Amino acid sequence: MYEADDSLSDEVPVALVYNGISQVVLMATPQDLPELALGFSLTEGILSSVSQLYDLEIEQTSTGILVNMEIASEALLRLKGRRRHLSGRTGCGLCGLESLEAVKPVITPVIARPSVSVAHIVAALKAFSSLQPLRAKTGSVHGAAKVSAGGQIEALFEDVGRHNALDKLFGCGARAGWNWSEGFVLVSSRASYEMVVKSAVMGVGCLVAVSAPTALAVQLAQEAGMTLIGFAKPQQQVVYCGHESLVWME
Repeated sequence: MYEADDSLSDEVPVALVYNGISQVVLMATPQDLPELALGFSLTEGILSSVSQLYDLEIEQTSTGILVNMEIASEALLRLKGRRRHLSGRTGCGLCGLESLEAVKPVITPVIARPSVSVAHIVAALKAFSSLQPLRAKTGSVHGAAKVSAGGQIEALFEDVGRHNALDKLFGCGARAGWNWSEGFVLVSSRASYEMVVKSAVMGVGCLVAVSAPTALAVQLAQEAGMTLIGFAKPQQQVVYCGHESLVWME
């Protein structure tokens, strides 16, 4: 038995405040919070475009972090009219729903399903771990990356929550105007139904997950016209839908 220093990831409450009204609290790693707030607002349907976010300020308090956003009046009205009470993600992801009819999400059809090279998936997987410094240091965070049509990782975000890492990536991409129908998104987690829904909202044509998808995730990916790959390792991957979009030899 011996003593050693250990690095732990931060997990803090982050309140998203729209036009002065606190709507949701996320437990998140406190980096890249503007990207997280914007990505969450887009993938949850609060904002329909980046232009509806007028201003964003970060405020540190004694109990957590406030992300104060000023949004368009039509977006605020849509938020107030939603029957779902927004809440931080849990394992089930359904907390706050008011009826069984609200469980199944409305899926957004993907406009274009890109051709994706298996060789590019392998190359991205080999580079993935080396681009996750927080994961290497703490072992307790997830990563989400945008991979170009040529197989290069263009951006990667980390967070203790898999949904948060993905929202950070989407928030960054929304500001930059990335074309999500090219290349693919790579995540270090399982592919839950929410990861598929968020990806479909942003127009992602191919989602690659290091771990397994759920049955509902596969069903929704099929409905969206998305390619979904799980158990992704350099040696092998499992294609759950979208086989026809993969390029096996070059």
